[in-house]
Amino acid sequence: MELRVFTEPQEGATYDDLLAVARLAEELGFGAFFRSDHYLGIFTDGLPGPTDAWTTLAGLARDTTSIRLGTLMTSATFRLPGPLAIAVANVDQMSGGRVELGIGAGWYDQEHAAYGIPFPGARERFDRFEEQLAIVTGLWATGDGERFNHDGTHYQLTDSPALPKPVQAKPPVIIGGHGTKRTPALAARYADEFNMPFSDEDTTKAQFQRVAAACEAADRDPATMTWSNALVLCVGEDDAEVRRRAERIGQNVDDLRANALAGTPQEVIDKIGRFGDLGSQRIYLQTLDLADLDHLRLVAREVMPHVGTTTSAG
Repeated sequence: MELRVFTEPQEGATYDDLLAVARLAEELGFGAFFRSDHYLGIFTDGLPGPTDAWTTLAGLARDTTSIRLGTLMTSATFRLPGPLAIAVANVDQMSGGRVELGIGAGWYDQEHAAYGIPFPGARERFDRFEEQLAIVTGLWATGDGERFNHDGTHYQLTDSPALPKPVQAKPPVIIGGHGTKRTPALAARYADEFNMPFSDEDTTKAQFQRVAAACEAADRDPATMTWSNALVLCVGEDDAEVRRRAERIGQNVDDLRANALAGTPQEVIDKIGRFGDLGSQRIYLQTLDLADLDHLRLVAREVMPHVGTTTSAG
């Protein structure tokens, strides 16, 4: 099992806050540093304000050396697909080939209203999302000297030189979510990794099965998919420390123990093992208190050696 650090900077973080966490995650041997892509706080007032996901990752690409970097999840409503493909390729070049693109249809209507971003209905958002996946991956796959064209309902690209190219032949694409029809089908077609966010073991098992079935229906071996979960992190050396960390992030400790990776190191090791039994290969540790760097040190010291983590290249 690979452990990755996952942050939510829309809840209140500067670039320097994120850099400190990313550098520590790199030093401690976590597999990756990921961040959300949101422009408005969801649970807090979000002071001092949001940081743009791909601007941040560009900075981290130069301010770190080895850790992989990515988004859970970039919203397809935020950026046109051509410029998004360019931005991801640029950051991949800047990082020496360490970038991964988690991308979704978008869901948080308030942030769209707050920053003047169009927010169509769910069906149209998924239609646009599907076209974005075709365009972004198609641009990257276009050979040198060839041209890329796309004549879709929402996007048209004509005679594109499909530049620049990322360092990686294809930066890994991550798709996730609870949708029972289009999400599994899109994952089977476009994703290198399927991520199940904030779900219990039974829900994870059922969705992994749906995505595996969609892979088989598309004549794809499910073993070519990487399977992962994202879960809130709240670990302490003892019950008092677990409770203190839960209070710092405004969460109920009993709810966290039931629905997150919370408790003593051994409790968390056991729960990670149960997700591993379901086929999960990566856990994104949603780290909400970015000032509590000792939290990550505890996980690296007391959890990571017991779950077989690796700093894989995706």
